Amino acid sequence: MSPTAAPSGGEEFTEVVVVRHGETAWNASRIVQGQMDPELNETGRQQAAVVARRLSREAKPAAVYSSDLKRAAETAEIIAKACDVSNLVLNEALRERHMGYLQGLKWEDAVDKNPDVFRGFDIFKITQGSDPDSRNQEIPGGGESLNQLNERCVSYLNKIAREHTGERVVVVSHGAAILELCRHTDPPNSSIRRHIPNTSLNVFRVSGVTGRWILESCGDTSHLENGFLEDLFGGDGASA
Repeated sequence: MSPTAAPSGGEEFTEVVVVRHGETAWNASRIVQGQMDPELNETGRQQAAVVARRLSREAKPAAVYSSDLKRAAETAEIIAKACDVSNLVLNEALRERHMGYLQGLKWEDAVDKNPDVFRGFDIFKITQGSDPDSRNQEIPGGGESLNQLNERCVSYLNKIAREHTGERVVVVSHGAAILELCRHTDPPNSSIRRHIPNTSLNVFRVSGVTGRWILESCGDTSHLENGFLEDLFGGDGASA
C-alpha cells in the first residue's frame, strides 16, 4: 500500500508506530496463541534486535507501549533499550485477541478437536470478520469478538494519542490486534487483505483531539533480511 499523504491544515497528530512482536516457537509451529504466553524464540529475538536498530536510527519516541504478554513485552524491552527510552508501559489492552478454545491448538486441528463446541459456527467468518454479522460473534471458550478486540485496542491508542500529541510513540502488539487497527482506518466495507509479519512496522497518525486516524504504512518489513521472512506465520488473525 502506498503511504497516505501527511496530514495538513494545522491538525496536530501523534505518530504511532505499531510493531508486531517477534517470532515464537508457537508461530513457527502454527499454533493458535491468542492470550496464551509463549516467549520469543531465537529468531524472534534476532528480529526484535533488527527492528530495534532501525527504530533507533529514526526520530526518538517519547515512550514505548506494549502488550504485557511475554512475546510483545520482550520485543518492546529490546526496542526501548536500543532507542534509549526509559518510559516503557505494559498494558493488557494491547493483548492479542482471546481465541477461546482454539488457544494452544494447531489451527488445522482446532475445530476438529472441538466439534460439539463449534457446531453451527463458521470459524473462518468469526476469526476473519468476512461479513458484518460475524464481527459480533464471540469465540466459544471465553474468546472475544472482533468488535470487542477493535474497541479495546482503538480506545487505548486514542488514549495514547491524547497523552502524546505532536510526539512519536512506539507500540508493540499482535497480529490480529494490528489488523483491527488497520481496519479502523479503512472504509467500513473495505475488502483489503493485509499481512502483518513478525516485527513489521505499521505507522498511524492519530489526532488526540478529533480522533481522526491516518494509516501511513502497513506490514513494512524492509528492515528484515530475506531469511527472516521465510515461513513466518501470522497476520491472518488466527494466531499472533
